[in-house]
Amino acid sequence: MARYINAKCKLCRREGIKLFLKGERCFSPKCPIERKGAVPPGQVGVKRKRAQSEYGIQLREKQKVKRLYAILEKQFANYYQKAAKKKKAKGEEFIKLLEMRLDNVTFRLGFTLSHAQARQLVNHNHVVVNNRRVSIPSYQVKKGDLISLSPKASNFDFVKKALKEKINPPRWLQKKGAIGKVLNEPKKEDFPSDINEQLVIEYYSR
Repeated sequence: MARYINAKCKLCRREGIKLFLKGERCFSPKCPIERKGAVPPGQVGVKRKRAQSEYGIQLREKQKVKRLYAILEKQFANYYQKAAKKKKAKGEEFIKLLEMRLDNVTFRLGFTLSHAQARQLVNHNHVVVNNRRVSIPSYQVKKGDLISLSPKASNFDFVKKALKEKINPPRWLQKKGAIGKVLNEPKKEDFPSDINEQLVIEYYSR
């Protein structure tokens, strides 16, 4: 499967927020956002900020959300198509689909420090859903699902470091040690605060 292989810290600087793409580094003083602030990448930076068009604002938000969930364009657009078929608010349904991906839930539960690490665990068959191993990162979890790690995964250094951070999951998830539970479907107030899902919907609705 295709994946982004270039400098990841530049993506955070370009979007102006932490995307948590580098695992442990994102939680340390080495993070460029911590050292330099949200300065766009480039040799001399941006001397004068241009006024963005409506399309430019929508595109920037789309890129930010896509990178936040570490998904490539085709799959990201497919999630919009699924959300557009729902009778409920498209924006909320769109983010809900992204939030309930198994790799995202693994990350939100604090089993890893990045989406990339979470996807690696799922791909390598180390994430267990209701006592059954699942190796599909896009697998949609459901209310009541129990999420855990394989015995082997619990001994991985990056998993130990993540669990040591004692990251609190969002309120729609429950965590006890290396076991998590989906209490409910996420609501709008549970989404990351720096996401404007309506701009993404407007981008794809053009």
